[in-house]
Amino acid sequence: MGEYLVKRPLKRPPVHPGDVLREDVLENLGLSVSKAAKCIGVSRQQLHRVLACTHPITIEMALRIGKFVGNGPVLWLNMQQSYDLWYAANRMVDELSRIESLGKEGRVLISR
Repeated sequence: MGEYLVKRPLKRPPVHPGDVLREDVLENLGLSVSKAAKCIGVSRQQLHRVLACTHPITIEMALRIGKFVGNGPVLWLNMQQSYDLWYAANRMVDELSRIESLGKEGRVLISR
């Protein structure tokens, strides 16, 4: 099955993957932070920081969570990337508005 883009209101930020892991995965499995951390081979503090949405899902963490949950690392990395991109774009909105795009699709046009 291929990937597809989901359009959402631009004003609403994406959900941090830690929220999804905490609310949808661990809660439904009835797992404590300590038990889940042990299962994926990280410290309770490290997992807690992700679940508290104060730290991102790293590549290594995505590999661990994806293996544990059975849905692979790409989903977790995509959620983190969407979250990071949304916040960076909103933080940089003024700076980005001053950058002129080159070409119709952002390609640099070189005349010879």
